[in-house]
Amino acid sequence: GFFCKNYGANFMSSSDLLIRELSRPEDLPAIVDIWLDASIIAHDFISEDFWKSQVANMRDLYLPSANVYLAIENQQILGFYAVNNHRLEALFIRPEAQRKGIGKALLNHAKQMFRSLTLSVYQENKRSCDFYLMQGFSIVSKNIDESTGHLEWEMKC
Repeated sequence: GFFCKNYGANFMSSSDLLIRELSRPEDLPAIVDIWLDASIIAHDFISEDFWKSQVANMRDLYLPSANVYLAIENQQILGFYAVNNHRLEALFIRPEAQRKGIGKALLNHAKQMFRSLTLSVYQENKRSCDFYLMQGFSIVSKNIDESTGHLEWEMKC
């Protein structure tokens, strides 16, 4: 089968970062808060009101139907990813914890767990596009997201 390359797996060997599956309902509000805060910052080309209107769907529909894994350090949730049918539906890091290797650690974990992954990323979210390209993803198509009208890249590894 097809395997994603695992780039930089030893990025944080001295860290106490723990990655574990979401198993406690009381962790859900923190995850939704991280998603909302990071979405508003990363997608500043889309109205903040749009993201706020999606909170209930994220909490009640998307996250419960996915495999969700948390990045935890010092008992604080710093980020998470969600995969549904080999599709990376979400990878979000608490804004103040970004650019410290947590996203790479979560993505490497997802690659190990699910082997092949697809995802969609807004083309205007250049930082995330560059991140996924550097992590071994390739662009397979371009689409318009019907809910926002913005161009997305469909990527896989």
